[in-house]
Amino acid sequence: MKITKIEKFYIKPRWMLVKVSTDEGITGWGEPTLEGRSTVVGEAVDVLAELIAGQDPMNIELLYNMMYRGAFYRGGAVIYSAISGIEQALWDIKGKKLGVPVWQLLGGKCRDRIRMYAHLLPFNDNPTEEDIRYWAKKRLDDGFTALKTSMLTPPVRHIDTLATIRTIVNRMEVLRDAVGEEIDFAIDFHGRISPAMAPVLCRELEKVFPMFIEEPVLPENVDAMAKIARMTTIPIASGERLFTTYGYRELIEKQAVSVVQPDVCHCGGILQTFKIAAMAQNYYMSVAPHNPLGPVALAACLQIDACIQNFTAQEHPTHMERLDLGEGLFRTPFVIKDGYIDVPQGPGLGFEIDEAYLNEILYDGRWSNPVLFFQDDGSMGEW
Repeated sequence: MKITKIEKFYIKPRWMLVKVSTDEGITGWGEPTLEGRSTVVGEAVDVLAELIAGQDPMNIELLYNMMYRGAFYRGGAVIYSAISGIEQALWDIKGKKLGVPVWQLLGGKCRDRIRMYAHLLPFNDNPTEEDIRYWAKKRLDDGFTALKTSMLTPPVRHIDTLATIRTIVNRMEVLRDAVGEEIDFAIDFHGRISPAMAPVLCRELEKVFPMFIEEPVLPENVDAMAKIARMTTIPIASGERLFTTYGYRELIEKQAVSVVQPDVCHCGGILQTFKIAAMAQNYYMSVAPHNPLGPVALAACLQIDACIQNFTAQEHPTHMERLDLGEGLFRTPFVIKDGYIDVPQGPGLGFEIDEAYLNEILYDGRWSNPVLFFQDDGSMGEW
């Protein structure tokens, strides 16, 4: 079997898919989306396509290394997102060729269904108590047993006031009261807190018993994150902005986290995610794959979730009215029932694309949203 073509598809609202075709008529799909930067990743896909054209798609490790080592300089988020999407498509082809799900090729399943966690609020960083209670009830009514939310507050200064701390903690207390003691929720700091303030916030938030705190500080300084992890009883999570097993080595070896969060669309693909999970298991760490993206990304995540022993929960954005479950795009979309998705049984990544519908939702890939940044006074500005 030989790779004959790699095509790109930009999909509203901000997703991109790749389709890898072969001379045997078997095709594979992957999602190399980098949030809001799809056209740049698309250019990288074109470059990588030239490197692996005519190759056997079954040799996934070889082709991964051809793409990874094909240039003298290592890549960042753009290159690794492009590699990740193509690599997912290669697994899709392999599974279809052999007639089995990808999870079967990675050792078989460890569970029959995948626990999902929902984002609490739809793009609202300054909610009222009524907003928090409304969305908490909605997520619970939808059957979720795990949630994630940001701190729901403007940026925190390097050293901030007691009033700021109380605002954050009070909102999390409202959330805990709204969901009760049987529901898990995680809190995402988005790396926006200083090493001085993160331990203070963690200490005060211990009373609401979060499932984990995500990126308490920026991920570049692993020692800072490790120090915070040793100062709190709350599990620390990180990893969405790291790439390949090499990028995770220091984070894991220094035991800076209890939960690793590889993103299968950014970290290098399915096999890199599988290897990262194995590295983490040596240190008794769990895995909660990152995924704020589309349904093909979800499909790739589910294959990993099914076959790794140290899985915790799968992120799902839950704001796209079932589009992010493949409604319309997949001939059989995923279904979340009681907060879980059944392990996919179909070959490859377990879905079939409706290409007629796909053509209806394409766009040119340009991202129209403004670029946001933090101003000196802590407020948001835009270019």
